Amino acid sequence: MTQSRACRMPDILKTGEGDDRRVGVEIELSGLGYDDLVALSAKLLKGIPDLRSRYVTTIETGLGEFTVELDSDPIKDLDLTDERLPESIREFGGQAMDVIDAAAERIVPLEIVSPPIPFANLGVIESLMDNLREAGALGSREAIYFAFGLQLNPELPDLQPATLVRYFQAFAGLYDWLKHRHQLDVSRKFTTYIEPWHTRYTELLMEDDYHPDLSQLMDDYLEYNPTRNRALDLLPLFAHLDSDRLEQHVQDPRIKSRPTLHYRLPDCDINNPDWHFSTVWNDWVVLEQLANRADDLAELRALFRERRKLSLHNLTHSWRETIEDWLSKKGYV
Repeated sequence: MTQSRACRMPDILKTGEGDDRRVGVEIELSGLGYDDLVALSAKLLKGIPDLRSRYVTTIETGLGEFTVELDSDPIKDLDLTDERLPESIREFGGQAMDVIDAAAERIVPLEIVSPPIPFANLGVIESLMDNLREAGALGSREAIYFAFGLQLNPELPDLQPATLVRYFQAFAGLYDWLKHRHQLDVSRKFTTYIEPWHTRYTELLMEDDYHPDLSQLMDDYLEYNPTRNRALDLLPLFAHLDSDRLEQHVQDPRIKSRPTLHYRLPDCDINNPDWHFSTVWNDWVVLEQLANRADDLAELRALFRERRKLSLHNLTHSWRETIEDWLSKKGYV
């Protein structure tokens, strides 16, 4: 088994209640058949697989319940052998499903969804992904239509508006840097579901006097970003905090309530030997550290506001280059 690399830890590892902070991970990939992926994942995770329905298997492990599934509800729900269908269709159904399965596994991503895992246990995900690479797993770069992602759902230290604002500000300031590091594949660069936050919202967010209560915070964000299609999707968090207020702006049955952020930006470049889960995670930790260091965050906000002014520096440096230099000088990278 491949030895995992180190996943860095942020300054804050506990919630306000004293529990370990956790993160859920969603991995999209191809290159392995569904049954092979289930069997290998169960072996690597030392878990017991349980087929719940066609293309949905859970794996019970010491860290909780992982799920392996085909990331397409219409195909998962399709059953041409259903007794309610005419016999002529059912007789053909088995062969048809074989054809559909073969096509689906080549085009539609397979997905591994982890339970919420304590930050300190993320080496399990690193090891899992490195070993899946060795077994032939493929990521975004393999085909133009793949556009596979690696999504993180990190639990916040607490859900106070001031804490949320700090994390949002850190993300807004680091977005261009994170995109440069995580958006490697052209297929995902042209998708709409990883868009940045609206410019007017980030300008409001990065003002030094922005101290909203929860209602104002939600209303401000949703006025400009009433969609799931954002690189950092806040709608699951808002559904947890105030579902009634969220529904005044967005009605979407796909929104799942959870007390976490939903970071959708990174590619899953799993078949690149130089790419690792820890690289993505450790960049997220940069955001974590920045969000909890008040002086540095204030300095970042000031730089962010300065970037739109006419100056020699701004004419000769992109914001991504500016923030990259700043992070280096501050010792974040």
